[in-house]
Amino acid sequence: MKARFLRPPQGAAEWVADAVRLLGPLSVVAALVWWSPADAGIVALTLLALVVPRFVGVRPAFDVVFCLTVLVAAWSNVLGLYETVPGWDLVVHFVCTGVLAAMAYILLARLAIVPTPLAPTTRPVTPIVLVTSIGLALSAVWEMAEWVGKTFVDPGIFVTYRDSIGDMAAGGLGGLVAGLVVARVRLVEQE
Repeated sequence: MKARFLRPPQGAAEWVADAVRLLGPLSVVAALVWWSPADAGIVALTLLALVVPRFVGVRPAFDVVFCLTVLVAAWSNVLGLYETVPGWDLVVHFVCTGVLAAMAYILLARLAIVPTPLAPTTRPVTPIVLVTSIGLALSAVWEMAEWVGKTFVDPGIFVTYRDSIGDMAAGGLGGLVAGLVVARVRLVEQE
């Protein structure tokens, strides 16, 4: 994985993916300068996620989609889109949970913990079930983090039972769709 991360970009698509990845640290600086340290902290949470595609060695298109999705999720918080755009929260939970679950499955496959998607010995249903399960787990963890934030950090964080259940349902559905993609589309670079 280290060699994949350190390998220079090869081709225009990989350069584009790395340019999108660079938006992460630039976003932290922008949030700090034009918004607040708290907003910069929210955007900074994306930085670890933005390097995962390089370590895992996914195809550039998935790399770009993954990085843009993570950045949009963070900036949606900074810009208040979750509160001002009806349904935006559910859309982001669906898409972001889906790409995160797919990436988590691919990472686990690279670590030989789960079967490699599209391998002749991997049943197509396996990534569907596992990516959906990962999506549901990620959704539950995210909602618990929101509850911790509301309870111990800022009581102004919006958390209700109905919102949490809706967010987890959207995340689980995003995981299911991502599982269908992982089971049918080659998302990793050839070794």
